[in-house]
Amino acid sequence: MSTTAPSSIAVEARRLTRRFGEFVAVDHLDLSIDRGEVMGFIGPNGAGKSTTIRMFCGLLPPSEGQAMVAGFDVAIQSQQVREHIGYMSQKFSLYGDLTVAENLRFFGGIYRVPQREMAQRLAYVLDMAGLQGRDDALVATLAGGWKQRLALGCAILHRPPVLFLDEPTSGVEPQARRQFWDLIHQLAADGVTILVSTHYMDEAEYCNRIALIDRGRLVAIGTPGELRTRGLGGPLWELQCAPLGTALAVLQQAQGVVDAAIFGDRLHVVAGPGGLTAQALGALLQAHGVQFVSARAVTPSLEDVFVRLVARGQETRPAT
Repeated sequence: MSTTAPSSIAVEARRLTRRFGEFVAVDHLDLSIDRGEVMGFIGPNGAGKSTTIRMFCGLLPPSEGQAMVAGFDVAIQSQQVREHIGYMSQKFSLYGDLTVAENLRFFGGIYRVPQREMAQRLAYVLDMAGLQGRDDALVATLAGGWKQRLALGCAILHRPPVLFLDEPTSGVEPQARRQFWDLIHQLAADGVTILVSTHYMDEAEYCNRIALIDRGRLVAIGTPGELRTRGLGGPLWELQCAPLGTALAVLQQAQGVVDAAIFGDRLHVVAGPGGLTAQALGALLQAHGVQFVSARAVTPSLEDVFVRLVARGQETRPAT
C-alpha cells in the first residue's frame, strides 16, 4: 500500500492486526471506505470494532499490517491523523456542569479552531443539533438524544474529512436515534467519510455499505441489499408450527436444511440451494408429530444474515 491514499479512498486497512499478548483482537482486517461513504461496522461485543477504530484514530498502534486515514499512516503519522478526524464514543464525554456553548468553545479550543471562525462554527453546530436558543443550558439537563447530537457537533467543529462514531446511539430512544442518523447523512452529503459501529441491526439499513465483523475477522462486506441476497446461501422459510422445540430439533438434523432457529413464535429455516420446499418441510414436520400450520418465503433480515455468516465462519475456522 502506498503512503498516499488514492483520491477516492478516505480510510484503508490492509491486513490490520492488533494483539494483546496471545489474544488477537483484530485479525488481518482488509477494509476500504470511499470518501463521503457511510460505512456500518456491525458485530457483537468483543468483535474488535472499538479496537479497530482506536487504531484508525492513531490511538493504538497496529501489531501488524497498515492503515491509512485521510492520506496518513496511522502508525507513523498519528498526530496528522488525529488532526483530520472526528471521534465520538458511546459513552457521553462532554462536561455536564458546563453549558452547551461552553462545551463547544472548549472543544473548539482543543481542535484549534481559529478564533475568527469560532462564532460561525458554533452557530452551525447549534443549528445542526437543533439547539438554537439553548446555548446557555447546562449539558447535564439535556435529554439523551440532545446530548448525543451535541457530542457529534463537538466532534465536527474543526470540519474533519473523516468521522469515527463508536456506537454513538447506544441507550438513545428510537426517535432520537433516527434523528441522529439524519445528521449523519447530512454530513456524508457534504463529503464527510463516516465509519459508525452499532449493535442495532435496523441502523445498518441506513448505511451505504456494511462490514460485518466477528472475533476480529471480517465476515462479509457489501450493501444491505447485497448481504441479504447472498448471505444465507439458500431460500429462507418462515414456519408456523407447534411445538417449536420439537420442530427445531427435527429441522436441525434434516438433510437439505442449512440452518434453523426460533424467531419469535415461529421458525426461520434456511434451505440449501435446490433444497426443501415448503411442502416438503411441512411433510417432514408432520411425520414427526409436529402440528404444521403454514410456511412462507420471506426476505432475510440483516440479523438473519449476520447470524448465519457468523455461524458459517465458526464452522470453517480452525480450532484453537
